[in-house]
Amino acid sequence: MAGGGILQEPSGVTTRVIALVNQKGGCGKTTTSVNLAACLAVNKRRVLLIDLDPQANATVSLGVDPGSLSRTIYQVLVDDVGDDGIGVDMASVITRSNVEHLDLVPSSIDLAAAELELSARIGRENMLRKKIAPVVARYDYVLIDTPPSLGLLTLNALVACHEVIIPIQTHYYALLGMRQLLRTIKVVREEVGHAIDIAGVVPTMYDARTSISKEILQGIKDYFGDKMFKSVVHHNIKLVESSMVGVPVFAHDRTSRGAQEYMSLAKEVMALEQAPRGAAAGN
Repeated sequence: MAGGGILQEPSGVTTRVIALVNQKGGCGKTTTSVNLAACLAVNKRRVLLIDLDPQANATVSLGVDPGSLSRTIYQVLVDDVGDDGIGVDMASVITRSNVEHLDLVPSSIDLAAAELELSARIGRENMLRKKIAPVVARYDYVLIDTPPSLGLLTLNALVACHEVIIPIQTHYYALLGMRQLLRTIKVVREEVGHAIDIAGVVPTMYDARTSISKEILQGIKDYFGDKMFKSVVHHNIKLVESSMVGVPVFAHDRTSRGAQEYMSLAKEVMALEQAPRGAAAGN
């Protein structure tokens, strides 16, 4: 599978900005965001994970207590104050995670108010892209964990990124919302004029013991073709345990099935680094 999503900075640093999106909750999107970011970092890639979900699960999963923070992504997005028009800059809220080479822009429940506060602003869909710009060249990857909706926060993520990864639960209802998501991506391409590639689709919560999971997995293959990653994430209790203790699964138990599957996914994502943009664009 070929891929793109490369952002060439003036400094010559090539950064891949990837949003993980699915408007359906419970699909393993945050689990994928955290563990993909960690596995990329284990492979010596410099990674920034932006938690754009008011639930702040990615923040907690990396050992950061949202309640202890005075500034999060919320202030970055809504506090455009000062003569410079920049307000709170992204660099000021970046914090080190408990994984080497992995930084975090944390979230908090305050972010739930951001959509309302941004709704009347001109260029509201471009806020995240503007805020990322000064820091993006520091990293090889910027991953954005989005909320389970297709609202203004997710739209900001789509405009800020150049490719998306879509985690899909191998469940009966998994494919029902895909047309709406793909339509949203198409609108961003055509109406906003921003090119987005689909880097790949990740089947999650797979249970090989059930015939329905196998049928849904085949349905995902039929629907997305070669955009589906070869890596399939099975049900794995270690993924739940690692989130509860605030570390990625590779740090919790690197021999677990979940750790190995996310490492496999990271290697697939890294294999796309030299591919030309547009090669994996979804239609």
